[in-house]
Amino acid sequence: MYTPLLYKNENPDELRRFIHHHGFGILVSQVDKKLWATHIPLILTAENKLLGHISRGNKQWKELPDNEEVLTIFSGPHTYISSSWYDHENVPTWNYEAVHVYGKVRMFEGEELIESLRKLTNKYEIKSTNPVSVDTMSKKFLETEIRGIIGIEVTIDRIEASYKLSQNRDEKNHTNIISELEKRKDENSATIAQEMKKYGHRKNPQQSI
Repeated sequence: MYTPLLYKNENPDELRRFIHHHGFGILVSQVDKKLWATHIPLILTAENKLLGHISRGNKQWKELPDNEEVLTIFSGPHTYISSSWYDHENVPTWNYEAVHVYGKVRMFEGEELIESLRKLTNKYEIKSTNPVSVDTMSKKFLETEIRGIIGIEVTIDRIEASYKLSQNRDEKNHTNIISELEKRKDENSATIAQEMKKYGHRKNPQQSI
């Protein structure tokens, strides 16, 4: 991923929190010698692995031999930045947070798949009024449903992250961008404004996009 040094985030704890919070990823590999992407929810384990599953009807898994490297993309908040907010002439741009995970893949099924589904369901059902659980599903129903999927495990080799948050602006323009974003009232703009406050700006900025 193209990431200028100014926007790199190499804090492992922050990146783990990012993946946990933005767990709906894009699994990218090659199928028939062409790029192929599947959008799937993923769990990050304490052992630095991603767990998920895809449909057996999706031929991506059939061309994923064990130990093949794959790319998984996690996208966070993003929003348009108008150059009308600067005190000088410049071009509009986009602020965003994104994480790319590279690692070796392995397929799995059986009890391991059920346990993976249990972890995934428990994570997202925790705030439900009447939470669903793999453990409350009938054995027959569960066995029928899992026939249509196969588990995916990615052992993480490296993570690349770009947090583009107007760090290249001076204090005056940085503050004004935050103010304009907060006026919008939408979630993405509000979150980017919060992240900009967190990461700040450079004292000697390079006026790049």
